[in-house]
Amino acid sequence: SALPQEDQALSTEAPPAPCVMGARLLPWVLLCLLGAGPAEAGVTQTPRHLIKARGQQVTLRCSPVPGHNRVYWYKQALGQGLQFLIEYYEGAEGEKGDFPDRFSGHQSHDYHSGLNVSALKLEDSALYLCAT
Repeated sequence: SALPQEDQALSTEAPPAPCVMGARLLPWVLLCLLGAGPAEAGVTQTPRHLIKARGQQVTLRCSPVPGHNRVYWYKQALGQGLQFLIEYYEGAEGEKGDFPDRFSGHQSHDYHSGLNVSALKLEDSALYLCAT
């Protein structure tokens, strides 16, 4: 299911390139974020695109809409629906969806959030979204 319009990450830049794994990238894990460009009063995620080798770790960052104290992380693999990962509310972990042990996260006092993925696997290749 899609996020409501008000929960979608906003960007003033062109949409990111599609997350596609080609035959030459098989030993790599491709992570994409939506709305990673500068946005006025919107969610900002960084880095925009990331390619890492299997086994490495990565931290994805989310700056929420100003004044919002709740952050939701989602994952969308190629050809799959949106998968809820985890919610953070006022610095504390809230509801959890399908959140593997290799995944961890946090929310700071200013409500910015990070999603860490260790020991990357090919199945981690996906579009990762943060919503507030």
